[in-house]
Amino acid sequence: MKHWIILPILLPLFCGALLILFSRWGLMLQRTLSVITIVALLALSGWLFYSAANGDYQTYALGNWPAPYGIVLVLDRLSALMLMLTALVSVFSVWYALHGTDARGRYFHALWQFQLLGLNGAFLTGDLFNLFVFFEILLIASYGLLLHGGGAARIRAGLHYVILNLVGSAFFLFAVGTLYGITGTLNMADLAVKIANAPADNTALLHAGALLLLVVFALKAALLPLYFWLPSAYSSTSAPVAALFAIMTKVGVYAILRVFTLTFGPMAGETANIAVPWLLPLALATLVAGTFGALASRDLRTLLAYFVLVSIGTLLTGVGLFSSQALSAALLYLIHTTLITAGMFLLADVISLQRGDVNEYAKPPVAQPLLLGLLFFTGAIAMAGMPPLSGFLGKLMILLAAHEHPALAWVWSILLSTSLLGIIAFSRMGSALFWRTSGYTPTGEPMPLKHLTPVILLLVCSPLLVILSGPVTSFTAATARQLLHPADYLESVLGSQTLDVNDANLKDTP
Repeated sequence: MKHWIILPILLPLFCGALLILFSRWGLMLQRTLSVITIVALLALSGWLFYSAANGDYQTYALGNWPAPYGIVLVLDRLSALMLMLTALVSVFSVWYALHGTDARGRYFHALWQFQLLGLNGAFLTGDLFNLFVFFEILLIASYGLLLHGGGAARIRAGLHYVILNLVGSAFFLFAVGTLYGITGTLNMADLAVKIANAPADNTALLHAGALLLLVVFALKAALLPLYFWLPSAYSSTSAPVAALFAIMTKVGVYAILRVFTLTFGPMAGETANIAVPWLLPLALATLVAGTFGALASRDLRTLLAYFVLVSIGTLLTGVGLFSSQALSAALLYLIHTTLITAGMFLLADVISLQRGDVNEYAKPPVAQPLLLGLLFFTGAIAMAGMPPLSGFLGKLMILLAAHEHPALAWVWSILLSTSLLGIIAFSRMGSALFWRTSGYTPTGEPMPLKHLTPVILLLVCSPLLVILSGPVTSFTAATARQLLHPADYLESVLGSQTLDVNDANLKDTP
């Protein structure tokens, strides 16, 4: 069974290489190879999700070199969830891209596979250096995908995106070098043990390494004040790429969850919970900034890009509360926002094709106003966090998780007020797109239902999450408990004989 763990990395790696070799053989062959691989990844992710649902950790040592000396991949509930979300978004986004977006550049499908390689590797790796490697793979692929189709706006946004992420990569190397110099290891489980037993003289350097990592992950997640690259990048790129990017910012969130509950978690001595004082205020500030950006937006793509920031702020508010209940709520909200944001970026492209643009100025009406209006209403209600859809459920759980936190008043007031302002932003945009059309006749062609199916299926996930809220919340609660009790992770990676008497506190992490 354990050999299946490496397949989410190998499949897109080999497919991407083949797609480059066959790039001159025609688009149909590229589409066929890409679709087969992505569907296989979806099936594989489903199987891995099922196998991880019982709470057991599964490890894969490359070359059969034991940790911490070799490269190790680790599958648990959180990594299985992220693999599943990546595969779902990828399937629907490529399905939509097959209707013409992928034909605008020769290497679209190859870049897509390398992006999946980086994402899946980041979710599975068990050491910091390979997390850096997979970050670089997904970032290099995302540079190409961002510019796919060309245009001045994409080149300008891509330049900012590349420069900021290169700076982030340099900081990542500084952090990795600092931690390796102190501990002599980069395996995350081994780091947890070494940091827990580190002498007091090393505390300052460990703090520096941890905070450098927090800066890097905050940049990947687009946390204030490191979010300025995101609105222009997400609003300028093509719709399928923007939909896939809905999962890319979650890589930073995943890294924060993994590293700061394991390596710098509650058992890390004086370095424990170093991210906690920073996460909550920065998350709430990101939530406010994203909401005001959405209110100032004059086209739907920019509005959605700022709502990505809103979702990151909301998500990391749950993480910043740092309790089992709050982490469970954050994970539920992560599932919701990834799927719905991807669907809304695809819907924005459909509206643009039928209307000629997605800004709020008077334009011809869409050719399918009832269907597209219903889809927009569903997505807007879900993203704004209104009942009865999944956005409301996730935000409600975060609010309830804050009931004993000292920042209760701040969390409740900001989360509720930004939800109200989000409704206003979506209401204004919806009225402009669907009602401010008097005197115009439709100029676009209706889109066949088979082309709209990926959009519909993604947006239907919101009511589906509410219907399945029982098993979904049970899974997220179990995942949160697993994150906050890392002893089993350490034992599965290092073996029980690796933990000596000095590490007994690892077994009793609260």
